[in-house]
Amino acid sequence: MNAPFDSYAILEGEKAEEALGKIAAELKTGTVIPYIGPGLTQLSPTEAPMTPEALAAFFGTKVALPKRAKGNAWASAQHIENMKHRSTVSTLMSQAFNDSIAPTPLHVYLASLQLPMIVDSWYDATMRSALEGRSDWGEIQGITRAGIGEDRWYRFYEADGTETTKEKADAWKTVLYKPHGSIAPANNFLISDADYVEVLTEIDIQTPLPEAVKNRRSERSFLFVGCRFHDQLLRTYARQIMKRSTTTHHAIVDPAVLTKNELKFLTIQGIIPIALPIDRACEILIR
Repeated sequence: MNAPFDSYAILEGEKAEEALGKIAAELKTGTVIPYIGPGLTQLSPTEAPMTPEALAAFFGTKVALPKRAKGNAWASAQHIENMKHRSTVSTLMSQAFNDSIAPTPLHVYLASLQLPMIVDSWYDATMRSALEGRSDWGEIQGITRAGIGEDRWYRFYEADGTETTKEKADAWKTVLYKPHGSIAPANNFLISDADYVEVLTEIDIQTPLPEAVKNRRSERSFLFVGCRFHDQLLRTYARQIMKRSTTTHHAIVDPAVLTKNELKFLTIQGIIPIALPIDRACEILIR
C-alpha cells in the first residue's frame, strides 16, 4: 500500500528540475556519487529481469517454487540451492543476465566523467560496457563466500576483466562497485539467502565493504537513479554504503509506486526524493 506524502518533502515540478540541475553540476566535479539500479538500465530494450520480482518470476519458469519463495528472488534462489545445487543457481543467473544490453545515454555520460566511484546495484554488465572505452578504471564485486573456502568478501577486476589485487584499486581513476556481483567478467552473484547471511551479520561494522569504497564515499553525496528500496535487503545495502559520507542525498523517484517503508527510509537516511520521470531526469543530468 502506498503511503500519503503529507509528512515527506518530495520535490516536484520546477523545484525538482531546478534541484536536479544543481546536482548535475556537482556531478561533474566528482562530489556526487551515482548509485544506479535496474530502473535506469531498463530504459534500454532487454529481456533480462530488471526487478527482484521479475528475477523471482524467471526462477519460477525454471524450477517449481514453494509458495513462500514465489515473488522473492533471494528465497527462490535459496530454494533452488537447497533442492538442487549452488551451480544450478549460478547457471540460471547466467541465463537470466546473458542478454547484452546497450548502455543508456546516462550510462555513457557517467562513463565519460571520470568519476571517483559509480555504484551499480544490479547484476547486468551495462555500466561495464559503457566504461569499455577507458583503461583507467576497475571494478570491485561482492562475491558469495558459500563453499568457496576463501576469507574474502569481494574481488577486484581490471578494465579488461583480469582479476587483480586491492592495491591496484587505489590507482584507478574510477571504481565501479557492484555490491551484489555481476555476470561479467566472472559470473559472481550474491543472490541466495545463504549468500547474504554472513554479509548482513558483519555489514554494520563495514567489514564486507572494500576500503576503496569507504575512502571514495567520504565527504561525497549519493544520487540514486533507477533504484527501489521496497525490500529490506536493498535498504540495508544502501544505508551501509552511504555511511560516513555527507548527510544529504537525492533519489529520482516515482511517487505513484513508493511504499511507506521506502518513504520512511528516504526520510531517515536524509535522501531527498526528486519526483521526475526517469527519462526526463536523465536528460537534465546529461545536458
